[in-house]
Amino acid sequence: MTTQRTSPSSTARRNETSRRAILTAAFELVQEVGYVKLSIEGIASRAGVGKQTIYRWWTSKGAVLFDAFLMLSEHPDGGGSALPDTGDLEADLKAVLRATVAELNDPRYDEPMRALNTEITHDPALAALYSERLDGPMRELKKQRLRNAQQAGQLAQDLDLDVAVDLLWGPLLNRWLQRSGALTPDYADNIVETALNGLRPRH
Repeated sequence: MTTQRTSPSSTARRNETSRRAILTAAFELVQEVGYVKLSIEGIASRAGVGKQTIYRWWTSKGAVLFDAFLMLSEHPDGGGSALPDTGDLEADLKAVLRATVAELNDPRYDEPMRALNTEITHDPALAALYSERLDGPMRELKKQRLRNAQQAGQLAQDLDLDVAVDLLWGPLLNRWLQRSGALTPDYADNIVETALNGLRPRH
């Protein structure tokens, strides 16, 4: 009698297939039933896997949902995506913020993103993971675009880049989280113009 062995590569492929099925199921279900009703059992059923498989890789449904967002942001070549750099800082920032507005207004992402933000607020471990794997790298991409503008003489050399990032992207997130006003392309443009031109009167 011979025993058929499974090669490491086929096991890895099966694991990756299961992982993607779980993350896709979590992202779809949170849109359909909301985060409160989202459950590990429901995700497992939709993905066609056992609950034990999910708990082997994730500690909570919030962690599953976070990885679902990471999967959506993955690039085919495995690399990151730099912000546009045409040499026109204002135009580039407006393009990026307009794209952010479009994403925040997309019904497919609204409920999952709100759920993830809620979990990050209440789960320090997930917040640290979010900072390390998503927010931190994205912040570095934003700072690099501003750093390029500094080197081109378009921004002050002593500008605090972390504060600058908060000034540019913070208003969008705040308005979206609090539902305090419409998120429009014009609003995105206004943020960029105000951040770049300053609040003091011009002479």
